[in-house]
Amino acid sequence: MAGQVTTTYTARSVEETWQVAGEVARLLKPGTVIALHGDLGSGKTTFVQGLGFALGLRRPVTSPTFTLSTEYQTPAFKLVHMDLYRLSGPDDLLTIGYPEYLETGAVVAVEWPERAGDLIPPDAIHVRFSLAAEPETRVIAVSAEG
Repeated sequence: MAGQVTTTYTARSVEETWQVAGEVARLLKPGTVIALHGDLGSGKTTFVQGLGFALGLRRPVTSPTFTLSTEYQTPAFKLVHMDLYRLSGPDDLLTIGYPEYLETGAVVAVEWPERAGDLIPPDAIHVRFSLAAEPETRVIAVSAEG
C-alpha cells in the first residue's frame, strides 16, 4: 500500500475551484467516496458543481441541504451528492440509501462526512476546504491513496 498523498491547491475563483474538481474527477472510479470537509460557504458545493461538469453533466448541480441527496447520471456512472449537515449520525445515513449507492457503483460526494462516522471507507478521497486571508480565495487539500 502506497499510503495517502496530499496535494494542496489555492483557488481564487469559482472557475479555479472547478479546475481542482476536474483534477479529482480523473481519480474517480465507480464506488469512490469523496469526503468534503469545510465550514459553511467554504466551497464544497461549488467543488461538486465542477466535478459534475468534468464528468460530463450538462445540468446544474445544486446543494442537497434540504433534500439530503441528489443523484446525477454522468456518462460513466451515477454521481450522488449528499449533504449530511442535518443528520444526527451514521444511523441516519443508512436510512437514506448510502450503502446501496456504493453497492451499485455510484460515486458519492459527501458534505459533512464527520456525521457518517465509520461509514466513510478508508480509501475515500478527502477534500478539505479552508478560507484564505484574501477574499474569495480557498485553500483546497486533496488526500487520496497514492
